[in-house]
Amino acid sequence: MSRFKILLLFIMTFIRQLLGHNEGFGTRVESNTEFVPEEEQDYTPQLDYRNPRWCRFLNLANGEVTCHSPLGGNFHSTLGTRCEMTCDRGYKLLGRRSVQCMPSRRWSGTGHCRQVRCRVLQLIWHGTYHCTQGYTVDSRCDYVCEPGYRMEGYQSRTCLEGGSWSGAYPICADHEPPKIKCPLSRVKVADPGKLTARVSWDPPVATDSADKTVEVTLIGQGPDTDFEEGMNVIRYTAHDQARNRAACKFIVRVEVRRCPALQPPLHGHITCDADRDNYGAVCEYHCDRGYERTGTSTRVCQSDRSWTDAPAECVPADFKTDMNTASALLEQFYGKRRVLIVSTPDIADQDYKLQNLMVQKADCGLDLRQVTVLELLGSPPHEVGRIKGRHLDTEVIEGLRHAFRISRSSFSMLLLDKDGLDHERFIVPTASDEIFSYIDNNLLDEEERRRLDLHVNYCD
Repeated sequence: MSRFKILLLFIMTFIRQLLGHNEGFGTRVESNTEFVPEEEQDYTPQLDYRNPRWCRFLNLANGEVTCHSPLGGNFHSTLGTRCEMTCDRGYKLLGRRSVQCMPSRRWSGTGHCRQVRCRVLQLIWHGTYHCTQGYTVDSRCDYVCEPGYRMEGYQSRTCLEGGSWSGAYPICADHEPPKIKCPLSRVKVADPGKLTARVSWDPPVATDSADKTVEVTLIGQGPDTDFEEGMNVIRYTAHDQARNRAACKFIVRVEVRRCPALQPPLHGHITCDADRDNYGAVCEYHCDRGYERTGTSTRVCQSDRSWTDAPAECVPADFKTDMNTASALLEQFYGKRRVLIVSTPDIADQDYKLQNLMVQKADCGLDLRQVTVLELLGSPPHEVGRIKGRHLDTEVIEGLRHAFRISRSSFSMLLLDKDGLDHERFIVPTASDEIFSYIDNNLLDEEERRRLDLHVNYCD
């Protein structure tokens, strides 16, 4: 019998030593946070601070463990190591946040991460909702109302990290407006000599599915009044007792007997009395400096909506070329037109032939920009100067070359502004678009630019 007791004692001691070198003895206390180890009474392992795996390696599902060891950052389970446990977003830590590797080769506590879930949202009257990730953290539930209802309050709610929903339940309110129908749009013609017309109609009646009486309001001019020429928008609004709103509108258009709007002549403008184009209006044509009017000076709007006579035109004024000096010739252009002087040593010069071809095609665009082309061709004794085929005196040619230092040895072009000043020189053939761009950006005033935009398609 004594042998049996000794054998039983040996087996118990062996088992205790075996368990002491692994997890030890312990009991789990019923709580929400931690596992409390049972203290060692009969066995204490031999302490070894250099053992890199004194305690088991900690793992935390859906979380992170950060450890600080007395031996340095590369050791995570040596004796004395302290570890901090944190959970991922959407998870809550149950147990101890901080544990330490004990001499018993156990950690001082345990913890785990549990997913946070919000409660199920209730349905709302006349509406529903749809969630992006169910009822987990950061899931967003969007509310939608049935047709005819309008949402009041939060349109969406989000599951927060603490397990609650953001915002509050919305309400789907009745949003059905009353019904109202306006009269048909109408057109009235003013009597001769008048610019207004009297217009009448029956006011509309509104109905509502819930309310017997609906408030109707007129916005704009009322019936049985005189309306001015043009488009007049008449609006009615209807409100039920819940202040739901409906609206309708119609158009009253008054026409005045008028003639077609007159277009100003190129390089000119028009002035009119009365209302410019109504019956009896008188309009007069005027031309810019450097241009002369051809045709009638005035036109009258008649009862059949047509103008008397044909439109007048503004043509370039006739410039004299039989002047004795260059200054006398240029004096005619001062303040009226710009001058583009083209010089070439020979009419067979290739640069001149190319430029001449481009100038001929750009004749309309140059005239639109009030530019007159003056040519100096060849050398004495066969030198020729001309403006639109009309020859210049030899003294005038020599005066132009001397005044503006124009060489006879090579092709060149010189652009003079309306003040007769040398503004730009071209020594190679230049495309018309480039010449136009330079004039538009550097020589035109605001009024000239406005008229150029008005007749931008004139030369097409």
